[in-house]
Amino acid sequence: MIDRLEPLVIRHTLRVPTPTGPVGEGATVARQFDAALLSVGFKLSPELLERLSGLSGETVVRIAGRTLRTVRAMVGDHVRHNAYFIGFPANVPDTVDFWMSCVTDALYDEETSAATLKRLRTGVLNLLDLPTYGRYQHTYAEMLAAQDELIAAAGDRITVLHPGGDLAGELTALYLALAGSATPLGEEHLSDLRVLAERCADGPQPQEIPVRENRAIVNEARLKAGSDLLLGTVTDVLRLACALSDGDVALAEPTRFRSLSRPVRRALLAGLDSVVAASPAKLADVAAHGEEWKRLGERLHPHEYPKWPHAAEVFAVARGELKARSFDGRVEELLAENDVLGAVKLLKSAPGKLFRALDRLLRTALTQEERDAVVAAAEQVAPEVSGRVVLSVREHLHNRARETGELRVFVNRRGRAWVTDDERTVVGPVERARLIAALDDETRRRLPSAERLLVDPEVLDVALPLSGKATAAGLGVLPRGSVSAVEGELLRFFVYWKEAEQRTDFDLSALMLNADYSTNTWLSYTSLTDVEGEHSGDIVEAPDGASEFINLRLGAVRGAFIVPQVNIFAGEGFEEVEESFFGFMLREGEQQGRPFEPRTVRMKSELRGAGRVALPLVFLRGEDGRWRAKWLHLYLKGSPSANRVEGNRVTVATLLRGIVEREQLTVRHLVDLMTGEATEVKLWDGGTVPDDGPVTYIGLRRPDGLPEGSRIVTPENLRDLIPA
Repeated sequence: MIDRLEPLVIRHTLRVPTPTGPVGEGATVARQFDAALLSVGFKLSPELLERLSGLSGETVVRIAGRTLRTVRAMVGDHVRHNAYFIGFPANVPDTVDFWMSCVTDALYDEETSAATLKRLRTGVLNLLDLPTYGRYQHTYAEMLAAQDELIAAAGDRITVLHPGGDLAGELTALYLALAGSATPLGEEHLSDLRVLAERCADGPQPQEIPVRENRAIVNEARLKAGSDLLLGTVTDVLRLACALSDGDVALAEPTRFRSLSRPVRRALLAGLDSVVAASPAKLADVAAHGEEWKRLGERLHPHEYPKWPHAAEVFAVARGELKARSFDGRVEELLAENDVLGAVKLLKSAPGKLFRALDRLLRTALTQEERDAVVAAAEQVAPEVSGRVVLSVREHLHNRARETGELRVFVNRRGRAWVTDDERTVVGPVERARLIAALDDETRRRLPSAERLLVDPEVLDVALPLSGKATAAGLGVLPRGSVSAVEGELLRFFVYWKEAEQRTDFDLSALMLNADYSTNTWLSYTSLTDVEGEHSGDIVEAPDGASEFINLRLGAVRGAFIVPQVNIFAGEGFEEVEESFFGFMLREGEQQGRPFEPRTVRMKSELRGAGRVALPLVFLRGEDGRWRAKWLHLYLKGSPSANRVEGNRVTVATLLRGIVEREQLTVRHLVDLMTGEATEVKLWDGGTVPDDGPVTYIGLRRPDGLPEGSRIVTPENLRDLIPA
């Protein structure tokens, strides 16, 4: 069990749970552990090294083994990364020359020569039919022997691990943080929450679980533990039923409900009955998911439990046998009658819905009286709206200053993106300014007071994590829209995948665009070399796992944008393969080393999205000539097969324009709001930290030596900045 739980703590917090076990002489083993960590770009903080040194050697060995396995997986070093061209990035041939060499090899192969000649006579030859194309021609060991050792550089990534408490305490703290998160969690974090909730169901609980998906996972654990359920609406029961069937608790995808045991059916029906009995008006929520309720009713058999008549009403509404006017339906009726004032009056009873409808209400309002009423209502109910929604609307209004005719980008919960022209009428500048001021005042009121702020300047352009759905799981990953500096001369992308059941071909490509988003050039399996760099070669199957790389010399890149992408040419999707991830490395000009060197990895993110083309991030050249990364975490639908960079250039460029030109709300916004007359603010320059009392530190990485009692916010817990 410890092998399953301890990695959760390390991945989420970069802390190593340390026991108070037997005192011993573990200093030597601890130093060896620290040296082993350096080979994959990690190291022990001085405090952690000191703590481990005081434990027995056997205890340190066990901790080291578990931790090394975890951090190697975090950076992508738990698998073997081979390259098709053994000397990559050196000696990569011209594309046509390489293809011709594969044809020549096939003609000299007794088993394939006749078939190859026959296909050549027809004028059509499939590269996949050539025995030396797309399949490794050397072993991993042979590739390592052909590569020079990596030369260590000052710019290599070092991720510091800090000391944690005992495992039980760390797990409880992590459970409380995830369950009580003010923003929705991503799929990996939801899965981790499920593991933690099962373990912590009988322990301390968050004061509030504001995100309903989180509540469904917690309720699943409480149901199994025999504890009372946390239910506020009938939809909470539906989400719980989805969780029990391993379905989508966000209700974005249909769930195939399983047969449920009699005790579980009784618990769900009793919960439904109590919710409706306490507030019959909540039956209005049923219509939004009527089909799901009908299918769930087939599993719950409510007619067998006459003692819970209110639960039966839920299914009667779903079947249309009982009328329950939905709240949204009543709003739509009022707006259809152009009764903006009536709609505003009704929406004030549902502050979150009012905020989400602000743009539409302002565009629908025909008179100044109506527009003033909309703004006044928003100002009045703002204290009742969640901080995440307040900030989301603030970001939306900021971007509504643009003229009509700009691009409008849509991204769903699963990262699928599409673009259309924004044909909405503008929001009046006066109303927009009033609302922005009110939202900033409300956010400022909720932010915790901080007498001393210590801020890493590199974190200021990180987008606020208003939803975990906008961030992929992995190392060094930032929320969608974040901008971070790129330091290094050589930029190298990598993708790894391992097929589950059928032959699967992922293709790594890099599209270079000009400042006007027109195509400059690209690197892919159809264009192995160019001025900018080299492609490591096409791999067309991955029964044991496969990797592809692209090496770029940033100083030679023509154009203003570099767009790495992963195209599925054939086989399983990103959510079907056994494993898949993308990342990038940065190296100095003279560094050699293997195609994959964990110490140079700056980012590694899981590829788990609904689409056939993945767009993890884009690199932008600034007016100062320096490169920066902007995080996308997007997926295009693509074609069922044969997706290539040449075929999606226009779509990618259009989407990129919509994303790049949209401004996200960043950490800088909250820091500005937290800065008042009573707040001392200092920018951290990477050196020593103040030692004269606790601080609130916000940065990309935790520095050593922060005073005891300091509040620490890094990307691992950035969601804690979002006020409740």
